Amino acid sequence: VHFTPTSASWVNLVERFFALISERWIKRNSHRSTRELEASIKGYLATYNDDPKPFVWRKTANQIIASIARLSDKINNKTNFC
Repeated sequence: VHFTPTSASWVNLVERFFALISERWIKRNSHRSTRELEASIKGYLATYNDDPKPFVWRKTANQIIASIARLSDKINNKTNFC
Protein backbone atom coordinates (compact mmCIF):
# COMPACT_ATOMS: atom_id res chain seq x y z
CA VAL A 1 0.00 0.00 0.00
CA HIS A 2 1.29 3.46 -0.88
CA PHE A 3 -0.05 6.36 1.16
CA THR A 4 -0.60 9.56 -0.83
CA PRO A 5 -1.08 12.64 1.35
CA THR A 6 -4.55 14.14 1.14
CA SER A 7 -3.13 17.63 0.65
CA ALA A 8 -1.08 16.57 -2.35
CA SER A 9 -1.29 14.28 -5.32
CA TRP A 10 0.82 12.71 -8.02
CA VAL A 11 0.54 16.02 -9.88
CA ASN A 12 2.67 17.62 -7.17
CA LEU A 13 5.35 15.03 -7.83
CA VAL A 14 5.22 15.76 -11.56
CA GLU A 15 5.52 19.49 -10.84
CA ARG A 16 8.45 18.80 -8.51
CA PHE A 17 10.16 16.74 -11.21
CA PHE A 18 9.83 19.59 -13.73
CA ALA A 19 11.20 22.00 -11.11
CA LEU A 20 14.13 19.63 -10.64
CA ILE A 21 14.86 19.65 -14.39
CA SER A 22 14.65 23.43 -14.40
CA GLU A 23 16.94 23.85 -11.35
CA ARG A 24 19.53 21.24 -12.25
CA TRP A 25 19.63 21.48 -16.01
CA ILE A 26 17.77 24.16 -17.92
CA LYS A 27 18.93 27.14 -15.83
CA ARG A 28 22.54 25.92 -15.85
CA ASN A 29 22.80 25.68 -19.63
CA SER A 30 22.23 28.05 -22.49
CA HIS A 31 19.98 27.10 -25.38
CA ARG A 32 19.85 28.96 -28.67
CA SER A 33 16.68 27.40 -29.99
CA THR A 34 13.65 25.36 -28.99
CA ARG A 35 15.14 22.31 -30.72
CA GLU A 36 18.36 22.69 -28.75
CA LEU A 37 16.39 22.99 -25.51
CA GLU A 38 14.32 19.93 -26.36
CA ALA A 39 17.42 17.89 -27.19
CA SER A 40 19.04 19.06 -23.95
CA ILE A 41 16.03 18.00 -21.87
CA LYS A 42 15.93 14.59 -23.60
CA GLY A 43 19.63 14.19 -22.83
CA TYR A 44 19.02 15.04 -19.18
CA LEU A 45 16.14 12.55 -18.99
CA ALA A 46 18.30 9.80 -20.48
CA THR A 47 20.99 10.50 -17.87
CA TYR A 48 18.44 10.72 -15.05
CA ASN A 49 16.81 7.44 -16.08
CA ASP A 50 20.17 5.63 -15.88
CA ASP A 51 20.05 6.05 -12.09
CA PRO A 52 16.56 7.26 -11.11
CA LYS A 53 15.81 8.34 -7.55
CA PRO A 54 12.26 8.03 -6.24
CA PHE A 55 10.49 11.01 -4.74
CA VAL A 56 9.74 10.33 -1.09
CA TRP A 57 7.03 11.96 1.00
CA ARG A 58 8.71 13.67 3.94
CA LYS A 59 5.78 13.62 6.35
CA THR A 60 4.14 10.66 7.99
CA ALA A 61 0.42 10.00 7.73
CA ASN A 62 0.00 11.14 11.34
CA GLN A 63 1.77 14.46 10.65
CA ILE A 64 -0.44 15.10 7.64
CA ILE A 65 -3.63 14.23 9.51
CA ALA A 66 -2.58 16.53 12.39
CA SER A 67 -1.96 19.33 9.90
CA ILE A 68 -5.40 18.86 8.39
CA ALA A 69 -6.95 18.85 11.87
CA ARG A 70 -5.23 22.16 12.69
CA LEU A 71 -6.51 23.67 9.44
CA SER A 72 -10.01 22.38 10.14
CA ASP A 73 -9.91 23.95 13.62
CA LYS A 74 -8.86 27.29 12.13
CA ILE A 75 -11.65 27.19 9.56
CA ASN A 76 -14.31 26.13 12.07
CA ASN A 77 -13.29 28.75 14.65
CA LYS A 78 -13.33 31.71 12.27
CA THR A 79 -15.95 34.33 12.94
CA ASN A 80 -18.25 35.02 10.03
CA PHE A 81 -18.66 38.79 9.51
CA CYS A 82 -21.41 38.62 6.86
